[in-house]
Amino acid sequence: ETYENIPGQSKITFLLQAVRNATVAEEARQMAAVLLRRLLSASFEEVYPTLPPEVQAGIKSELLLIIQMETQSSMRRKICDIVAELARNLIDEDGNNQWPEGLKFLFDSVSSQNVGLREAALHIFWNFPGIFGNQQQHYLEVVKRMLVQCMQDEENPTIRMLSARAAAAFVLANDQNLPLLKHFADLLPGILQAVNESCYQNDDSVLKSLVEIADTVPKYLRPHLEATLQLSLTLCADTNLSNMQRQLALEVIVTLSETAAAMLRRHINIVAQAIPQMLTMMVDLEEDEDWANSDELEDDDFDSNAVAGESALDRMACGLGGKLVLPMIKEHIMQMLQNPDWKYRHAGLMALSAIGEGCHQQMEGILNEIVNLVLLFLQDPHPRVRYAACNAIGQMATDFAPGFQKKFHEKVIAALLQTMEDQDNQRVQAHAAAALINFTEDCPKSLLIPYLDNLVKHLHSTMVLKIQELIEKGTKLVLEQVVTSIASVADTAEEKFVPYYDLFMPSLKHIVENAVQKELRLLRGKTIECISLIGLAVGKEKFMQDASDVMQLLLKTQTAFNDLEDDDPQISYMISAWARMCKILGKEFQQYLPVVMGPLMKTASIKPEVALLDTQDMENMSDDDGWEFVNLGDQQSFGIKTAGLEEKATACQMLVCYAKELKEGFVEYTEQVVKLMVPLLKFYFHDDILY
Repeated sequence: ETYENIPGQSKITFLLQAVRNATVAEEARQMAAVLLRRLLSASFEEVYPTLPPEVQAGIKSELLLIIQMETQSSMRRKICDIVAELARNLIDEDGNNQWPEGLKFLFDSVSSQNVGLREAALHIFWNFPGIFGNQQQHYLEVVKRMLVQCMQDEENPTIRMLSARAAAAFVLANDQNLPLLKHFADLLPGILQAVNESCYQNDDSVLKSLVEIADTVPKYLRPHLEATLQLSLTLCADTNLSNMQRQLALEVIVTLSETAAAMLRRHINIVAQAIPQMLTMMVDLEEDEDWANSDELEDDDFDSNAVAGESALDRMACGLGGKLVLPMIKEHIMQMLQNPDWKYRHAGLMALSAIGEGCHQQMEGILNEIVNLVLLFLQDPHPRVRYAACNAIGQMATDFAPGFQKKFHEKVIAALLQTMEDQDNQRVQAHAAAALINFTEDCPKSLLIPYLDNLVKHLHSTMVLKIQELIEKGTKLVLEQVVTSIASVADTAEEKFVPYYDLFMPSLKHIVENAVQKELRLLRGKTIECISLIGLAVGKEKFMQDASDVMQLLLKTQTAFNDLEDDDPQISYMISAWARMCKILGKEFQQYLPVVMGPLMKTASIKPEVALLDTQDMENMSDDDGWEFVNLGDQQSFGIKTAGLEEKATACQMLVCYAKELKEGFVEYTEQVVKLMVPLLKFYFHDDILY
């Protein structure tokens, strides 16, 4: 707060003093450098132009002097970042670089005998490849010569790596300039060499630059595509490298399947080698004694090779199409499914799930044999293979709906219900219930009706058993899924669910009343959803006997709404449940509006956080939850915190729903809702960035 209140001009002076002062502790100097760069990045226009010309000139020469005096390389890099930031802001609208001394320093340093200065020049150029402004064409040969020379610096690996990154940054910054890309094509072998070398120095920054090129300027890779792909394959297959590096190497190939599919299809041999590589990664699973009955669905370990391999396969199948991918992968999968080691069978089934979307057309013709094969694995001796079989069935039920349901309803429903009986393996039970949800969501009503009795019997007995287990042992995983399965069946069966209503409603109300502990929030939310979906399915007449009880339970939760944490899963379930109750009760719902509208308006008013970050800040942000980034080039990214956006969208839908159902009964809220909604119809443009 104290820092924020210092005027901008004084900040520059003080920060520069701290950076310059070699007697100050290293940490304080580094912090001052970071703050100065941020100040120039965020508030340049407010602060810099108002400084007297001699102060501006002083700052420029001071910074260049500090670089030359600095002995610590990490500190020197931070000062180079300040110089790059200042240079970025000193290019006027016509592209004139208003800091000629900065350019001269760059040229002098890059050919200096002092390695530290050569590093500094490359770092500044990497950070701001647009530094030559409208003189770029004039300096093009010099730039190219300088990069080639640095890439061939035998004695200094750091210079080789930095120049490769700088070359990549320059190519990315000029992605629309075809003559330039052509002119710089002969730098690619040097970049590839640096990728290879840096990976074995435990540095993946050059490899990340290659992924960016594959994503943004794939055409730059065309003259040396074979070499690029071969290198990526070799790195991906090398188990001496870290998982992260191997996954990044695979990412080059997968990204090209999305951004340059036609180019990649010409290198069929590489694709044919990349596929087994992904499958090998998918086999990289850990034995885990507690897996079968762990009650927490831990998030997939997104850094794991297995998850990365599966996602790569899915994307590649979508990018290159099933005509190419299915014949290449089919035999591999068949062999894996016959392997005595459970990890291979698991990977084979997960691969089948992953390629369904991309190989849709080709798999449709042989779906019958695929389904019969997968169903066999619901009987596999290993629980994690049975889990993977449930996963494949659930995925196919979504990918091939509704044809899948029409063709295979009999065998699939029977097999999933049987798998749900697997009392010794909760994770398998829960996943069978999840597959059943996918199946019923897209199942035509007429197909489901003949199975209702049997479905309800199984779901009810499982629910009763699991409520008992919840009371005795506190386990909830299967119950969470079963409650959603019940909701899904009711949603599809509609009025045909009436005869079973009294079988479920007392237990469901009991869960909402008693599942109040923090770890049961998701169960409670799903149960609230289930009750409201059943109510909607059976209609007002049947539901009225419980309507007032249910409304009281909801109101009780609603009163505690303000105490709920922002990430409480109950919030989104509650908001949707209120809207369903409104549909069921019609005009009678009006009396509840005063309680419902407050939290709903609060959620609909969430303002997403946005930020403009440069590469340095990004490195600290990457692990932060809920942020998504768009690369704007020039080492800058635009970030938006997406957490909360989905809830905001749901809340807006619900407001519309209330207005539609209650008509004139909604009148007193019209003004505040309109005030909230109208601005949301606009996109905000700010400095050419889309918010």
